[in-house]
Order: sequence, then structure tokens, then C-alpha cells
Amino acid sequence: MDIRNEIKAAIVREGLSMHEVVERLAVTHGWSRSISNFSGKLQRGTIRYGEVIELADVLGYDIVWTKRR
Repeated sequence: MDIRNEIKAAIVREGLSMHEVVERLAVTHGWSRSISNFSGKLQRGTIRYGEVIELADVLGYDIVWTKRR
């Protein structure tokens, strides 16, 4: 699964809309309130790691690195 689909699936699992997520990101982390900017980053695959961490935060997730076995 690519990053776009993973992020969209997480948003849906939390029962949120893109608008609600963008609003939370704007309030909590100072992001732009533009849904098209956020959607464009997902479509182009240009979302930065720091942005993914902030997104995970507003969705209530932690990103955990685990060593492969």
C-alpha cells in the first residue's frame, strides 16, 4: 500500500473527513487550512516525514519503528 492510501485509510478508520483532519492540523500544528494543498501532497507523494508525524498525532497514532526479524 502506498502512503496516500495508508493515510486515507487511517483517516477513514478514525471516522474523519479530510476537512476535519486539515482543520485539526491547522489548529494543532499551524498547517494551511487548504484541503487541496494536503490532498496534492498525498497525490504527489511529497508529504514530508515531519508532516506525517504531525498527521499521526492528530489522528491519535504513534509511528513506531521495529527491527525486522
